[in-house]
Amino acid sequence: MNSYRIPAVKLSMIRDGSVLAERQVITQSAQAATLCRSIIGQNDREELLALLLDAKHKVSAVHSVSVGSLTFSIVHPREAFKAAILSNAAALIIAHNHPSGDPTPSQEDRELTERLKQAGQLLGIPVLDHVVLGDGERYYSFADHGTL
Repeated sequence: MNSYRIPAVKLSMIRDGSVLAERQVITQSAQAATLCRSIIGQNDREELLALLLDAKHKVSAVHSVSVGSLTFSIVHPREAFKAAILSNAAALIIAHNHPSGDPTPSQEDRELTERLKQAGQLLGIPVLDHVVLGDGERYYSFADHGTL
């Protein structure tokens, strides 16, 4: 029988900077949109963030899940939930920007939201909202539109 060494691994999260924000309970999509806009602002490429929430829905961390191109960002549920699992998040809010300025969700955005919702249900980490940021103060909230 051939023997080989199996690597033993240890998982940990490393803080990669910080964002100054009030430690408030996120109760409305506008609060999530404002916080996410302060982080990804007017990026020229799509970037998807995960706001990791504690049991009282206060933001405990923010994770940049994916940075894509002008028109899309590839996101897999395992990447979106990796930091949530490591940080013991109770829930999360997903947000991404549309560099075009139009926050209307694409079909891909709708499909991603459904996949993340299903993954969150399975993991016990519910996705409370998916916010799409547009120009200025414009945004689209899947929760506000009853599609989450």
